[in-house]
Amino acid sequence: MTTTALVPRLDHLPVSVDSLESYIQAVGRAPMLSAEEEQELAHQLQLRNDLQAAQRLIMAHLRFVVHVARGYMGYGLPLADLIQEGNVGLMKAVKRFDPTHGVRLVSFAVHWIRAEIHEFILRNWRIVKVATTKAQRKLFFKLRSSKKRLGWLNHDEVNTVARELGVSADNVMEMEARLSSHDVAFDPADSDADDEHETFAPAAYLRDDQANPAETLERDDWEDQTSSRLSAALELLDSRSRDIVQRRWLNDDKPTLHQLAAEYQISAERIRQLETNAMKKLRAALPAPA
Repeated sequence: MTTTALVPRLDHLPVSVDSLESYIQAVGRAPMLSAEEEQELAHQLQLRNDLQAAQRLIMAHLRFVVHVARGYMGYGLPLADLIQEGNVGLMKAVKRFDPTHGVRLVSFAVHWIRAEIHEFILRNWRIVKVATTKAQRKLFFKLRSSKKRLGWLNHDEVNTVARELGVSADNVMEMEARLSSHDVAFDPADSDADDEHETFAPAAYLRDDQANPAETLERDDWEDQTSSRLSAALELLDSRSRDIVQRRWLNDDKPTLHQLAAEYQISAERIRQLETNAMKKLRAALPAPA
C-alpha cells in the first residue's frame, strides 16, 4: 500500500473547499471517531488493506493537522503549505498505525505530522537552511517553542532557556538572532516592472568558468597604473611632441603626417621623427605588461 493511496478525497467533506478558510471549516465539521470506531477502522486497514477505512481515519484527524500547523505560522511560511505537509505526515502515520498497542491515533500521529512540517521548514526557510548542524536544528525548534513573547530574551531568560535545553547561552543568543532575521528569497517574485528594470535571480545567470576575481583585480590595477604613468609621461614631453602624440594616437579623428607637417610648417619626415622619439619616451615610462 502506498502513501499516495491514502490521499483524502475532499469531495467527501460537507462543504466545498475552494479556499483555505473553507477547507478549515470543512475539516472542523468532519465527524470525529470514538475509540471503538477508531480501533475497528484501524483493524480493517491493517488486516484487509481497506482504503475506505484509511480515508475515514484521515478525515477524522484533518482538524488536528490544522491545529498543529497553526503552531508553526511564526516561521513566515504559508499556512496552506504547512497543512499540506502535515497531511502527508498524517497519512504516513495512518499507514503505520498499530491498533494493538492500545494508544489513540492522534497520540501516534502527532510525531509524524510534526516531523513532516519540520522537514518542510528546513527545506524552505533559508535562515535555518544556511544553518546548521543537527544539534542546532534541534535547538532552533526548541527555542521557537520556548519563547513566551515576541521581544528579545533578556539575560535571565537566556540563561533559563540555556539551562532547560542543555546548551550554552551563546548558542541560545545565536539562534535567537536567526529567529529574528528576515527571510530573503533566492528567486525574486515576479513584478509588473518594465523590461528596463527587470531583475533576475542568481540562478538565471550563466557561470563563467574562465573568470578569475584575482586576475580581474590585477588587470584593473595594472590599467589604473598604466593610465596614471601615461598621463605623467605626457606632461614631460614638449608641447609640440605631446600634441602630435595625442592627436595621432589618442584622438578619434587622427590627422596624417602631411596635415601636421603643413600645420607646423616642417617636413612630414620631421613629424615622424618627433612622433617616434616621443613614443620611445612614453614606452620607457610605462610598466611592462605581466
